[in-house]
Amino acid sequence: MTRLYHGGLRHERIRRLSTMLMAGVTAIAAVLLTAPRPAAAADTPWLDVSADRYATFSVPAAYVQTNVGQVSQVVIEGNFGPSSGWTEFGLTRRGDAWSGTLGPLKPGLYYYQVTADDTKSFKEPTNGTGVAAKPLWSTFLVAGDSARLLADAPQGGTVQTLTYRTKQQQRSALVWTPPGYSAKPGKPYPVLYLQSGTDRSASDWLDLGRAKQILDNLSADRAIEPMVVVITDGRGPDDDKELKDLRKAVGDAYRVHHDREHQAIAGVSEGGAQALRAALTGPGQFAYAGSFSGLLTEVAGKPGPGAGKLVRLYTGNVTDPAYNATVRLTKALDRARVKYEFDGVNPDGGPNWAAWQENLIDFLPRLFRKAGDHGPSDGHGPLKGEFTPPAPGTTPTPFIKDGFVTFETTTEYKDAQHVTVWANIAPGGSWLRVPMSREGDRWRVTIGPLEPWFYYYRWIVDRVGVKDASNPTKVTSEPAWSTFLVPGEAARLLTDVPAGQGGKVESLTYRSNVANADRTALVWTPPGYDPDRAEPYPVLYLQHGSGQNYTDWTEMGRAKQILDHQFLDGDLTPMVVVMGNGNSSNFTKELLENIVPAARARYHISDDPSRQALAGLSMGGGQAIGVLKAYPGRFAYVAAFSAGFGGGTGVDVAAINSGTKLFRVYVGDVTDFVYPSFMAGLTTMDNLGVRYEFDGVTPGPHGWDVWQKNLIDLAPRLFKS
Repeated sequence: MTRLYHGGLRHERIRRLSTMLMAGVTAIAAVLLTAPRPAAAADTPWLDVSADRYATFSVPAAYVQTNVGQVSQVVIEGNFGPSSGWTEFGLTRRGDAWSGTLGPLKPGLYYYQVTADDTKSFKEPTNGTGVAAKPLWSTFLVAGDSARLLADAPQGGTVQTLTYRTKQQQRSALVWTPPGYSAKPGKPYPVLYLQSGTDRSASDWLDLGRAKQILDNLSADRAIEPMVVVITDGRGPDDDKELKDLRKAVGDAYRVHHDREHQAIAGVSEGGAQALRAALTGPGQFAYAGSFSGLLTEVAGKPGPGAGKLVRLYTGNVTDPAYNATVRLTKALDRARVKYEFDGVNPDGGPNWAAWQENLIDFLPRLFRKAGDHGPSDGHGPLKGEFTPPAPGTTPTPFIKDGFVTFETTTEYKDAQHVTVWANIAPGGSWLRVPMSREGDRWRVTIGPLEPWFYYYRWIVDRVGVKDASNPTKVTSEPAWSTFLVPGEAARLLTDVPAGQGGKVESLTYRSNVANADRTALVWTPPGYDPDRAEPYPVLYLQHGSGQNYTDWTEMGRAKQILDHQFLDGDLTPMVVVMGNGNSSNFTKELLENIVPAARARYHISDDPSRQALAGLSMGGGQAIGVLKAYPGRFAYVAAFSAGFGGGTGVDVAAINSGTKLFRVYVGDVTDFVYPSFMAGLTTMDNLGVRYEFDGVTPGPHGWDVWQKNLIDLAPRLFKS
């Protein structure tokens, strides 16, 4: 890791907050490629997306009050969750607006609506994009290489509406024709029928699937054969008859082939099942078929091995209802000896348009030409059998398997109207609420995949936070929280070491002359701690933040697990770590007159400044900096996590620089609310000449994901020359 000192090149400091904290800047025009209608001159955009993919929402409180009345909460509902799942991002009331920043978001299309008090939903009025089938939704596109095909192409095809008559009623479909298409006599085009499914609108393929952009870009890249694409919802009392009527109407209105070799069909969800039925039960109609999260599980009749040139199946991970359906379907196709291709399990795909966009991008280049490969997409894996969480009420929650987490409430909330899981599952450890579904007298949801790490959560039941009573973990300072760990190599330092191999955590009771009461600290001693050894141990005084207490570094910060692993790995100088109570009207006095003397009286620790360290998070980081300013040189090692340096008046720079071996500062990204004051503090220190280290932001918000990583980085640096 590069160490960056005063006067060095701190590249991370180039990042600025302007695009994140000020609405209405021009960055939105560069990133939101969905061509919003111009807002009225008096309107300030509610959404700003920075060039580094952070989305800031700012909802005027006056607008909310006028349109839905007095409310207690405002959230942005959208596809921000794991596997692009639907979640709620809670906003905070700050002055005259409800606001919040989320990110960094992966490149792609996002759709959202604003909701107050669980039920009062409305469209964001300053974003002119829309979703025809969902009038309250708006969209925005986060640019990036992986989303290149979702952006508008300079020259594309044309989308028209085709109206046709069935026996029952008049129907319509959307038809994309490629650049250069002409209705004049000439060589006919092959045709793809693209189904949206019975629970979705045909227009969803344009508004959410970005089908036009995908087709336009692939055409410009010459990656697909010129074709006509007919988009329909697939709904009708007789799907097979509806499809025949549609095909006849297309043949009458467009210059297309009519033979099987130039006919393809695909669809999402039930539309995918319809596509497979059309291809497998009538093998003379379509030579190509694609099922995107299709729900077909059996093969009717005996289609035989020559059912089509291409039958390709797509599914998301276990959060996709099509996952289990695909397990059953592949077995049925194998029994029927039907030749098919499987794109593999999309590990980050759920039952939503983010996955289906990828499916369409993979499927289109395989049509009406010889495909270069027939295997799964890069990174996609095999089916591993059906996924079945335990039956309701049979297991403590959460149930964790392969990074997927199933939450379940007790029956206590059977009469609730709206239940969510609030957890640190957003990028960098920010917080999102995942709606749960009622299953009998319980509420349940499966989310994932979650990266291996430590997570904390609570239920939000009709806007009230409550604890998961089935989870025995506890957080003393936040009784409604529960915790869990997703295992994996990335989370190794946060896991328990084998029994008997780690250090010990003991309670230390001491008298506080500041609080005029007995208080408690927790103390970690390393494995093999010897109170009689000749040399005293170095000591780190590790402080918590505001609203927390001395238990948080062990219950939430995983300090014991981190220190145990680093000691056993040989990365840690044997030391004693004292986690004191920083809730004090005069922390400096509390530390120097109470915590430090009590620790020295009980433990064999050094009083040499060069063998003492002080660090803390948020409020505790500010307290550490306060001690550094007031008593420079008292602690040779000082670190602050998510805390600003403050003002420079009265700072003895020479004493700090000469008496401090290491002064290292940390901060989260722009979702950490102290980021502005932190960056201002760097400028103050630069101007004063204070020597410090800062190695760039730690991705994440003002939360434990960041502070755990800060401790992991800091601890091995202590007491080493």
